[in-house]
Amino acid sequence: MAHKSDIEIARAATKKPIQEIGDRLGIPGAALLPYGHDKAKVGQSFIDGLADRPDGKLILVTAINPTPAGEGKTTTTVGLGDGLNAIGKKAAICIREASLGPNFGMKGGAAGGGYAQVVPMEDMNLHFTGDFHAITSAHNLLSAMIDNHIYWGNALEIDLRRVVWKRVIDMNDRALRQITASLGGVANGFPREAGFDITVASEVMAILCLARDLKDLEARLGAMIVAYRRDRSPVYCRDIGAEGAMTVLLKDAMQPNLVQTLENNPAFVHGGPFANIAHGCNSVIATQTALKLADYVVTEAGFGADLGAEKFMDIKCRKAGLHPDAVVIVATVRAMKMNGGVAKADLGSENVQAVKDGCANLGRHIENMKKFGVPAVVGINHFVTDTDAEVEAIRDFCATLGVEAILNTHWADGGKGIEETARKVVELCDSGAANYAPLYADSLGLAQKVETVAREIYRADGVVMDSKIRAQLADWEEQGYGDLPVCMAKTQYSFSTDPGLRGAPTGFTIPVREVRLSAGAGFVVVVCGEIMTMPGLPSAPAAQSIRLNEAGEIEGLF
Repeated sequence: MAHKSDIEIARAATKKPIQEIGDRLGIPGAALLPYGHDKAKVGQSFIDGLADRPDGKLILVTAINPTPAGEGKTTTTVGLGDGLNAIGKKAAICIREASLGPNFGMKGGAAGGGYAQVVPMEDMNLHFTGDFHAITSAHNLLSAMIDNHIYWGNALEIDLRRVVWKRVIDMNDRALRQITASLGGVANGFPREAGFDITVASEVMAILCLARDLKDLEARLGAMIVAYRRDRSPVYCRDIGAEGAMTVLLKDAMQPNLVQTLENNPAFVHGGPFANIAHGCNSVIATQTALKLADYVVTEAGFGADLGAEKFMDIKCRKAGLHPDAVVIVATVRAMKMNGGVAKADLGSENVQAVKDGCANLGRHIENMKKFGVPAVVGINHFVTDTDAEVEAIRDFCATLGVEAILNTHWADGGKGIEETARKVVELCDSGAANYAPLYADSLGLAQKVETVAREIYRADGVVMDSKIRAQLADWEEQGYGDLPVCMAKTQYSFSTDPGLRGAPTGFTIPVREVRLSAGAGFVVVVCGEIMTMPGLPSAPAAQSIRLNEAGEIEGLF
């Protein structure tokens, strides 16, 4: 029997009106701002009124380092939300919005898969409720105002060579990484080098995902550093006077989006920073709202636990006062085999030894999660080619580390295929075993924070940072930014900065290429290795196979 594609399954879903989904969480109709029949924003004034309610239990879904074999982290997040509801718990999920860049590039959508999906899948992977457009517009408004300030006399004495605020677009477009702006004579301003990042790498995105409310959002936007003067003193967004207008553009985008799973369970989809170049978590406001309305909240953090989960624990939870109760680490037999040295073409045939060899990657993530004081369970995302012996090899390995590994079939069976994991998660949450603490103290020096993550999480021998970068970190400490956490920008494919180095490598160092102060978001971005903040498209982008069919339905969107 031919398997239905994700989009065919999503199209056949029986969706309920979004007001019914809101009812399940006790959100009155008047507090929902509907976008069509199947999605809505939750009103800020309703959210403000929840402050005194107790919080539910928070569960993080993370994973091993991604491989081309696919791990299914979002699918597991969605499935687990359905599974918790299936065993009679009041549960909601919180995931990020999808970026158009990967949708039309290589990675595909971000709404789960199989029978563990969030719908409307097409809308979520395209324009959705316009949040990313609002972020793009707000970011580029500031860009325009900076160049305009320079054009009209540059009263702030901005050094044209030190404008650090780029422009953004939500597309993979390598041609825009580095450009020359303001060519064409006097009327167009002073020529200077400029460039574009992808929207999800914007500090505005990070701020939207970390801000408590509109007032906090405006203050954080004002605190962003946009340029430096010749004496190296910073020029802030508030000096340009853009933060008020930017907040106006972001007013609706700040409100979380409510949609539903295929099994009509509530899902908050809000914010979307990448985890390899930003902090990779959905918005604090969506997570906190869900915790006030549901007894169990399942959220995910991007890519492997070395990136998303570390940033979730060290940045998001630290900044928002969140206390996670359990972690689910997603792994697949196929990915274990790839980590064990098997080529993608050979993943279909049984190879128990390769599974055992590849388990070192999973083992390191399990040990790392223990360092944050939150109990974990391993969720094995089932593929039809998995054999019992291969699954058993993962179970046996995890048992040696004192962690249970459970096989999940939510991709094929929906919520009922992950009920065992759901029960285990409830047990972990209710055991009170969680004693969350970030990896490092606020008071540790910035360079030491980078060293700590590199040694403790990546297991590197150390960090290679030239004296100019160390001096820059010391300057920021003197300016009062020393207590900020660090946001490591690094390849997602390896613990190291070499994407080809799978498994659990040792004997490597982490080269730091540059550091950027995100003073508004409240972290220091540490760019390691060859990481790009503006991706390119592959030789055959997914966009080539996306189109409308005869019935006016979208084809080719994963």
